[in-house]
Amino acid sequence: MATSLWTRDELILAFNLYLKLPFGKMHKGNPEIIHLSSIIGRSADAVAIRLTNFASLDPYHQQRGVKGMTGGKKQCQPIWDEFINNRENLLFESERIYAEKEDTTIEKKYADILIGTEGMKGETKIREVKTRVNQNVFREIVISNYTCKCAISGIDIPDLLTASHIIPWSKNEAERLNPENGICLSALYDKAYDKGLIGIDQTFRVLLSPELKKKTKKEYFSNFFANIDGVKIILPKKYNPHKDFLQYHLDSIFRS
Repeated sequence: MATSLWTRDELILAFNLYLKLPFGKMHKGNPEIIHLSSIIGRSADAVAIRLTNFASLDPYHQQRGVKGMTGGKKQCQPIWDEFINNRENLLFESERIYAEKEDTTIEKKYADILIGTEGMKGETKIREVKTRVNQNVFREIVISNYTCKCAISGIDIPDLLTASHIIPWSKNEAERLNPENGICLSALYDKAYDKGLIGIDQTFRVLLSPELKKKTKKEYFSNFFANIDGVKIILPKKYNPHKDFLQYHLDSIFRS
């Protein structure tokens, strides 16, 4: 195993994994940590420690009074800052490096989500591949953050879950990949939230739009909506929905 200073690529890969793992799973026995350690030639212990170095920089953990391990903070700070200032490029680069370390390409690794890009060329293809890969990474981060459960229903079937944007992807480029701009929702509630039929206020409680409440006599209303009115969503392990983003949704999308 290597004992040299960590390279930028290795730090980026560690940060990628940090974003996808709950704090309680950052230990040497985690299969994802073991996998990363194997492809970069470092011990699982070393990778786990590096993840807790990133935790020491995370404002979420700082607010909770969890300090993580500060020993490698100086090495990790530039990567953290780069993510905050340019999430789009860093996330895509981290996935490209991961694919390279796994002896494949990003196109092959993500073939299932890149269907339809085969005939594209030049900058058009680069932009589309980057967008789809980043959206996939965002989904991984958000769903992991909510421990693979819909924040409203508690449904825990991954194929039925979506990383819903609070501020839509097209409306705010700087925040489109911010984990605080995502909520894990099952397909029905994702669509209802996206279309403004439901909202979530700054106390994290579900609101039903007047338009939806007109359907109170419908069986589907009693089955799927009546029991969530005013209910607090299941909050994630880290990166709660940003209250300013929730207010944007209420002001601009919610059909109030």
